[in-house]
Amino acid sequence: MKNFTIILILTGVSLSVSLLATQPNFIVIFTDDQGYGDLSSFGGKHVDTPRIDRMAAEGAKLTSFYVAAPVCTPSRAALMTGSYAQRIDMGLGSRFGVLLSADSKGLNPDEITIAEVLKGAGYRTGIFGKWHLGDQPPFLPTRQGFDEFFGIPYSHDIHPYHPKQDHFQFPALPLLDQESVIEMDPDADFLTQRVTERAVRFIEDNRDKPFFLYLPQPIPHRPLHVSPPYLQEVKTEITDKLKDEKESVDYKTRDLLFKQAITEIDTSVGIILDTLKTQGIDENTFVIFTSDNGPAVGSAGPLRGRKGSTYEGGMREATVVRWPGKIPAGTTNAELMTAMDLLPTFAKLAGAQIPSDRVIDGKDIWPVLAHKQKSPHKAFFYHRGETLLAVRSGNWKLHTKDGTATELYNLETDISESNNVISRHPQIAKRLMGLMTDFSKDISENNRPAAFVDYPVPLKR
Repeated sequence: MKNFTIILILTGVSLSVSLLATQPNFIVIFTDDQGYGDLSSFGGKHVDTPRIDRMAAEGAKLTSFYVAAPVCTPSRAALMTGSYAQRIDMGLGSRFGVLLSADSKGLNPDEITIAEVLKGAGYRTGIFGKWHLGDQPPFLPTRQGFDEFFGIPYSHDIHPYHPKQDHFQFPALPLLDQESVIEMDPDADFLTQRVTERAVRFIEDNRDKPFFLYLPQPIPHRPLHVSPPYLQEVKTEITDKLKDEKESVDYKTRDLLFKQAITEIDTSVGIILDTLKTQGIDENTFVIFTSDNGPAVGSAGPLRGRKGSTYEGGMREATVVRWPGKIPAGTTNAELMTAMDLLPTFAKLAGAQIPSDRVIDGKDIWPVLAHKQKSPHKAFFYHRGETLLAVRSGNWKLHTKDGTATELYNLETDISESNNVISRHPQIAKRLMGLMTDFSKDISENNRPAAFVDYPVPLKR
């Protein structure tokens, strides 16, 4: 089925590409567990992000941009496929809320990812960082449309030093180059730096052809790590404690490195943007910066909830987008947009075709980013695991519990979801409940399975 769909995509590429003078490059920078308040341009006083702030000044801040889940795996599955994770059976791992090491489950190879859509239109594709959509060979990014992969197959805390290791029994963390494990237990202090360096090399190698670069940074997921230059301003008592870690990882002490972790991410963003200018492709490159879900350590700013929550703090992300001359500079865009929208939007801009044999929940949001149209989304749905818990339509958001409407908020006047007005607006609550009912039916009638392997084994060098 997958090969047949790709053939259908290819048949439409030549005509659509001819309509574009130059295919743009696309870069998605996707951090891990960074909150809505964890950028200084979004009001964060505990962090300093001058390069991302400058990116916002040269582009746009998206203040109602959502990911499709409040935890890693389903959020990334939705980004890659343009579909809610529950539609593709990726709302949960096989034995936990996210995929673990040697998990039998993974993103189905029959799914069509952003990388495959763009590859069909002549793009080079690369991922450098954290994958987290399956660590067994059939699920690796090189089997899902990426020409290059350097990074880790899941979160860097899935290792023998996890605080609940007695329960999980995690093996050593593998670092992969393509499909080969090149290191076991790589020094996590250098992961941000190493994936950034590989991303820079990818840009340089592909400056004369269209490319899609996916940079899912492993940080600021716990345990926090930074490279040595970013420890210089850290108090001595903190660095001394880190030196004493030996056979364990001091998660609480490492939480104190949050500002430094965000600073290193900010520096990485600056390096990527500077590389685009050096290579002369800055004006032909669409760059978006966002995160996979709300914070575990940082701040959700004015939003209620954190990682794992279907309140806004779990799924609304501080997002910045930049494309010189195409996206109005110095603007703020409050229209509802989602990570699922990137697949159809990139396809449209690249002259590619999205799959026509399956439901894609994402929408083409280029007219919205260009400030020419309102959001195309009638509603956005919030899940935790496989459970649908909330819906937003316009400025109204409804929460449910056990299938009953419990909370209603007007997000335009109550971004922090602190004033429950459900008793005053029963008809709005009823309408939103209807949207949830219809969506649940649609998911049940139009879904696709995840994939499984027999006898999964930990990756080893």
